[in-house]
Amino acid sequence: MTLTELRYIVALAQEGNFSRAAERCSVSQPTLSVSIARLEDEFGVQLFERGKGFVSPSAVGLRVVEQAQQAIAEADKVRQIAMRGRDQLEGPLRLGVIHTIGPYLLPQLIQSLKRVAPSMPLAIEENMTATLADMLRDNEIDVVIIALPFELPGVLTRPLYDESFKVVVPRGHAWENMAEISPEEVAGDEVLLLKAGNCFRDQVLGACPQVSSPETDVRLGHSIGTIRCMVASGLGVSVLPEGALGHPYSNELISVIPFRAPAPSRRIALAWRAGFIRPKAIDALLAAVAGLHNPAYHLLA
Repeated sequence: MTLTELRYIVALAQEGNFSRAAERCSVSQPTLSVSIARLEDEFGVQLFERGKGFVSPSAVGLRVVEQAQQAIAEADKVRQIAMRGRDQLEGPLRLGVIHTIGPYLLPQLIQSLKRVAPSMPLAIEENMTATLADMLRDNEIDVVIIALPFELPGVLTRPLYDESFKVVVPRGHAWENMAEISPEEVAGDEVLLLKAGNCFRDQVLGACPQVSSPETDVRLGHSIGTIRCMVASGLGVSVLPEGALGHPYSNELISVIPFRAPAPSRRIALAWRAGFIRPKAIDALLAAVAGLHNPAYHLLA
């Protein structure tokens, strides 16, 4: 039994005539007749009642034709899916992104991507770097946006932009009117950090060594948004990425102080499996990032 033979019996059932069914299937009448007879022999049952000037499905033939129509429809769906696969920019792209990037980059990135690849929606997974690395390795996502360093066997990376760190303090704080601050000065006050396991926390600790000194009272938050609110409420100071401090995330209860040059920063990159079968989707993401117009993101060539 083949799909072609199933198409023959459906055509014959609908046309009620061997000649018209053969013409519809673009084959000769003997070819169609022999194929249907061979199928009846294979099944061991007569699918059609034949008489002078008419042909009609038998009772079992009606059920077989109905099931054949469903099989043909499903086979056509398989073909359509495969055909869509020829266009690498059509269909969802599974994108992973870390928590400290997603809420701030994605709204702009999606708008830019719509111009580059309007038929490629993003299925977004926001998670920790270690979890995203496992998901990328196991083919549960296609590509990730992470902060470097990021090393995984069989995975390629492409730097996207650099993002500076800024110190944030509540209005009225003693540091409020400082034109700039050095990383070594971020100590002594109550410093708000993300909880352990977040790569941005590690980068802040690396950039501001005094934060982990015994004299510094560290308090923890679950997200950058939470920490920003805690600073606004007067609980302490923090170090946040520049992209999380512009509109619409700016707050009149917070003062932002730049670091003295060279300011600490992080490098954001795209990572994907070396054998990923949609390289044009990667190119589209790179083009979408290149189309961003946000001064917080210092784009890399």
